[in-house]
Amino acid sequence: MTTSVQEDSSTMDQALQPQEQQQQETELTETATANKPERVFDARQQRINEIRLKFCVRDEFPITKNMIHPDGTLNQDYFRPPKGAKAEVARKWTEKERELLIKGIEKYGIGHFREISEELLPAWSGNDLRVKSIRLMGRQNLQLYKDWKGNEQDIAREFELNKAIGLKYGAWKGGCLVADDEGLVAKAIEEQWPNTVGKSSGVVAGTASAGGSEENSVVSTPNDEDIEMEVL
Repeated sequence: MTTSVQEDSSTMDQALQPQEQQQQETELTETATANKPERVFDARQQRINEIRLKFCVRDEFPITKNMIHPDGTLNQDYFRPPKGAKAEVARKWTEKERELLIKGIEKYGIGHFREISEELLPAWSGNDLRVKSIRLMGRQNLQLYKDWKGNEQDIAREFELNKAIGLKYGAWKGGCLVADDEGLVAKAIEEQWPNTVGKSSGVVAGTASAGGSEENSVVSTPNDEDIEMEVL
């Protein structure tokens, strides 16, 4: 009986040994973590801090001295919005804005986006309205529409004509007519609007044009990425 009890006790001790060993290792790890010194910047971070101190702080601009701490780290408080600052209101292009753009085109004509912006859509820049007009007219290059004026029905007609050409020649991209390598689109435009090709202004599809300042009449062509990102 005594021998059996001793064997059971020996077996229990062997079973507890791994647990005790694991507990000891855990305690050692926790002790090492608690005693770990404060992290210091590595060489790369230190180099970044040195560059900030050298180039970001300018004596001629006293305000820059508040951007960075003496050790080169960023002063996060400097970049936080001031108390009481109002968040910028997100712009949204709605049917109301679309109607105002059409009203502006009817009054000022294509290419006069600065005037339209100042009078009707101050939250949208002239370049914003230029891109919106591309989607509205259905043509990427608005040069032949310079000074063109028209109401909503006129614009809808131009859009459908441009769309028909684009679909016919596989040149309808991002909701507007774009040029093709073979020149088929240019030829189709010349046939559809014979009075406008080779001119920077004139009559398009029977709608009278009106004069305007040269500065505001120049219309540049955006990249395809600009077209695709805009939603009319």
